[in-house]
Amino acid sequence: MSLKTLDTAINNLESYINKDTALNPKISKATVGWHIDHSLKVINSVCLSLQKSEPNTFKNNFSVLGKVFFTLGFFPRGKAKAPKYVRPPEVILKEDLLQQMQLAKTNIKTLSNLDKDAYFKHPFFGNINQKRVPKFLTLHTKHHLKIIKEILQ
Repeated sequence: MSLKTLDTAINNLESYINKDTALNPKISKATVGWHIDHSLKVINSVCLSLQKSEPNTFKNNFSVLGKVFFTLGFFPRGKAKAPKYVRPPEVILKEDLLQQMQLAKTNIKTLSNLDKDAYFKHPFFGNINQKRVPKFLTLHTKHHLKIIKEILQ
């Protein structure tokens, strides 16, 4: 998946900011705003991790689980819990979502300029390098977009 596909997913995410308080407990315990905030925190933290990484320390330990989900093209629902650093706050402000959105758009523009072995460490998938990051971020964002759409149905 390309950066263009990721751009499209981020723009789709942005289109739901005005519905941030919507909630459907049958679909998710979290609001639309929570899913947007979480998705943006993941995008921004992954980009920052790649920028700070030491490419010469990259080890290709991408897990079988990662390969399966990347091949299937989606993540199953309810199987993983978001690490604390990418969990939204109790109160999610629209201004914060807009600010994080701008940062995400800026951050993804930096990805193509990074070393091919720039990477971040995923808790289940192992190291994900610069080449795999657009696909990971797109799959993750689309996963939350699907939930958002179901909340709003």
